[in-house]
Formats: sequence, structure tokens, C-alpha cells
Amino acid sequence: MIALKLGVTSDDVKNVIIWGNHSSTQYPDVSHAKVKLQGKEVGVYDALKDDSWLKGEFITTVQQRGAAVIKARKLSSAMSAAKAICDHVRDIWFGTPEGEFVSMGIISDGNPYGVPDDLLYSFPVTIKNKTWKVVEGLTINDFSREKMDLTAKELAEEKETAFEFLSSA
Repeated sequence: MIALKLGVTSDDVKNVIIWGNHSSTQYPDVSHAKVKLQGKEVGVYDALKDDSWLKGEFITTVQQRGAAVIKARKLSSAMSAAKAICDHVRDIWFGTPEGEFVSMGIISDGNPYGVPDDLLYSFPVTIKNKTWKVVEGLTINDFSREKMDLTAKELAEEKETAFEFLSSA
């Protein structure tokens, strides 16, 4: 969506973060994303100059993407999930380029972003020698904090429901 809006290829956009759950509460964050425009790398916010789109339609479209695929195809979005798995395997095998990161669902224990431990939560990671590491030191503004907390809350509730179900089975 960012690439289309700016008239570049998706390869020209990097470091978009998906925080949290794979659901309608996931938070696509472009606060740290970069785009290559006319040979120069700039921040996505600076390139687009459209905060309302980035904080509105962009987020909701990404959050509803899975449902939109199912509705349009009248079939499962399994191919989209399969593509994501292939991308993860590629990233694990070959690593992430210097200065770039990807988002990956990992156990949240000990993370530097205040997400409660014991959740499977998507974070920005770098990968080297087939080992991932959470990207540290990213500034989290109030808008992002609210979105990150909302998706963590949903994951904690889902975890609690799953444990209740398992304990009654």
C-alpha cells in the first residue's frame, strides 16, 4: 500500500513493523519505515505527508486484509499464510540485510517494548546466522503504545481462553 501510494516498488519500502496479533488488532507501524525515492532513502511519514491516511485507512486496511482476501476469493486466505511462511523461512535462512528488519511472531519474554511476557507477539527482528534478535531502541510514541497495548491485551485474553478450554477438556 505504501509503495502503491508513492509510485515505487515494494522493494523500495523497508522496515514497516507489524506489532502484535495476527488479527484485526495487529498494528502496522510505519514510524521507523523507510522508502527509496529518486535514489534517496527517506522516512515514510516524510515521504507521504499524510498522517490521517497512515493512522486511519492504511491501518484498518492492513488489519482487515485477511477477511478481505476471504471475501474476494470466497476461499481461505491460506495462500497468503503460505507466502508468509516462505518469507520467514527465506529470512531465517539468508538473514536480513544490514539496516533492515522484518516482523516475526515470537515469544515476548524479556522484550524491550513493555509487552507482557508469555505471549506469541509480532516484533521487529533482525536475523543473522539463522538466529533472530528483537530490534532494540525504537522510539514508541503514544499512538503506537496504545495500538501495541490493545493487541497485547487481545493476545492475553486469547491465551487465557485457550488455557481455560484446555483445563476443562
